[in-house]
Amino acid sequence: MELRTLKRAFYALLATSGVLLSLMALFLLSVTAQNSAEFDRLHNVLVGVNIAGAFVLFVLLIGNLIRLVREYRENVPGARLKARMVAMFVGLAVLPLIVVYYFAVQYINRGIDSWFDVEIEQGLGNALELVQAVLEIQKRQNLNTTQQIARQLAAVSERQFIFELSKLRRESGASEMTLFGNSAQILATSSDSASAKLPRPPIDAMQMLTRENPYVSLEDTEDGNYEIRTAVLLVVRGRTKPIGVLQGHFPVTERLSRMASSVEQSQSGYQALEITRDALKLTFTLTLTVVLLLSLLAAIYGALVLSRRLVAPIQDLVAGTRAVAAGDFDTRLPSPTRDEIGFLINSFNDMTQRLAAARREASLSQALVEAERTNLEVILARLSTGVVAIDADLRIRTANQASGAILNVDLENRVGEYLPDVAEDEPLLEQFVDVAQVHLDAGETEWREQIVLRGEVGRRVLTCACTTLPGDDGRAGGYVVVFDDITALLQAQRDAAWGEVARRLAHEIKNPLTPIQLSAERLRRKYLDVMTEDEAQILDRATHTIVQQVQAMKEMVNAFSVYARAPDMEIDRFDLDKLVHEVVDLYRSQDSGVKIVVTSDPTMPIIEADVGRVRQILHNLLRNATEALENTDGARVDIHSSYADFGGVEFAQIKVEDNGPGFDVGAIAQVFDPYVTTKPKGTGLGLAIVKKLVEEHVGTIRAENRNDGGAIISIRLPINEAAREAMIAKGSGRPEKRRERA
Repeated sequence: MELRTLKRAFYALLATSGVLLSLMALFLLSVTAQNSAEFDRLHNVLVGVNIAGAFVLFVLLIGNLIRLVREYRENVPGARLKARMVAMFVGLAVLPLIVVYYFAVQYINRGIDSWFDVEIEQGLGNALELVQAVLEIQKRQNLNTTQQIARQLAAVSERQFIFELSKLRRESGASEMTLFGNSAQILATSSDSASAKLPRPPIDAMQMLTRENPYVSLEDTEDGNYEIRTAVLLVVRGRTKPIGVLQGHFPVTERLSRMASSVEQSQSGYQALEITRDALKLTFTLTLTVVLLLSLLAAIYGALVLSRRLVAPIQDLVAGTRAVAAGDFDTRLPSPTRDEIGFLINSFNDMTQRLAAARREASLSQALVEAERTNLEVILARLSTGVVAIDADLRIRTANQASGAILNVDLENRVGEYLPDVAEDEPLLEQFVDVAQVHLDAGETEWREQIVLRGEVGRRVLTCACTTLPGDDGRAGGYVVVFDDITALLQAQRDAAWGEVARRLAHEIKNPLTPIQLSAERLRRKYLDVMTEDEAQILDRATHTIVQQVQAMKEMVNAFSVYARAPDMEIDRFDLDKLVHEVVDLYRSQDSGVKIVVTSDPTMPIIEADVGRVRQILHNLLRNATEALENTDGARVDIHSSYADFGGVEFAQIKVEDNGPGFDVGAIAQVFDPYVTTKPKGTGLGLAIVKKLVEEHVGTIRAENRNDGGAIISIRLPINEAAREAMIAKGSGRPEKRRERA
């Protein structure tokens, strides 16, 4: 409030200063108009007053305009109305001021012009031209006289120059005659003054003289009169070059000199007055302009002050209205008057009081609704089950985090979008939407189904349930779809079932295999030597087949035992690259015709894992790859081991590639299931055992086909126990199985 008061006092002081300066300028204008002699003395004062008035004008004008423009741009309440009022006041003041200014300028110009008579100016000009013409005639006469004297001197000898020169000077009426040599020395001189000084050589004339162009000039004398100085070349008979310069001084009559000086002084004085007249006009015009601008400024300032007072209650009302629009219902405006504006402000205060009471009731109800909504959002966020709510036109209303994780798409940030459009580039979501649309197009209000989705992340099995949200006029207002990923549950059930089958098979089959093998070998040893050759061959082939098949069944039973019940993990520190080379060397020594290439990573650190299980993983992968490459030309297996960091978790990566036939595209998602194989001699347990061993290390495994033919098995194993714990914390791996074995 104090700052605002100081600003108002400052602007008032500037306005008062402007008025005083304008009055002072008017006073000086009247003084100089009455007495032109005061112009020179008051010239600096007039300039100072004009500069001061202009400065005050600039400060007031810029300050007020900046404030008005800033309020206008910031949409300050009442700024536009204030601008219109100021524009109206300025428009009303400008036209009369312009009219007064025009006639005042015309009056000043005509008044000052009346001080000067144009005929006098013309007369002075004519007198000056007349005097100049008389002087020109005398200059030509004196020049002719000098030339005649020079011709007469040329006819006499140089010894007679002095006598002849004095004679000729007196006859011609010259005040001084001097003959100078070519080196500016005086050859002869004559003067009517006995006390005259030695004549000065005409250096300036000698440089300009020629026979055709003599020298003549009008010069001032020491006594204030004029004289005519002439100079001609003197050429003696018999010589081509002049012997010198003849200089003459001819006096101008005192009357003629006085008349020339008077006319010239009068002309100069009049011209000075002419210059003063223009400056006086300009000064009066500028002073009047400053007074005009100061008057206009006073009008603008008065308009601003008046408009500010008129608009202030409206500004308060607009500010209060904006506050109410922004939600501030506690706003109360002061009632300055008892007129219509005061009545309007009182009505506004009564309205805000009622709105405040209604808002408190609405806020209480909204708080209860928000609490219930928050509880619902927390429940949905914590659910592992996916929940998606859509409108009747299939636009997403809400979705929890689990729904995006299951369908591999961020549905939480796609609220309001058309669900089929969102599913265009999302394979899992597209299959999900296709199944849901079948039921919705059929008009089913509630349905339940188990869906199998296939994508880059593999095969997923979902249980889905949908219900309809109530809408207007008995129509469906939307749908809520609840679904859960039971892929892991089904896999766990399948693993448990296969484990039980494996345990029973190992128990029921392994016991009779040894007696069968021993009996066949005993029959071969006892009867082979006593039979005929044909019978011995038959017996040998039969017993050999029995022993071979029993051995194969033993291997299958052993694989069953490994899959059904693995021993506890023994974590050791070892070099993975060294282990890879050891296993590869075993297969290289078999001379199977398969080229095995190993690519190592020099940055691979020492890992912490079960070396026996990792060795078994490598054995199973290499055996599976080499068996798949039978009867393949240029068979090759590439093993890549590398170190990687994904999301702050360190991994050891193992990738086994071959150039064989690859996996069946339709069954690539089931290659890790037990008893799934494409090899004629395979048991179907190799990759299943590998998957189980990898999961024991909380790792991941993936199968895919190469673009140019062949299969790829990619494995990621946590580098140490800290990495495994990090994977468990992120929800990866199979920690439940680790707990069971523990």
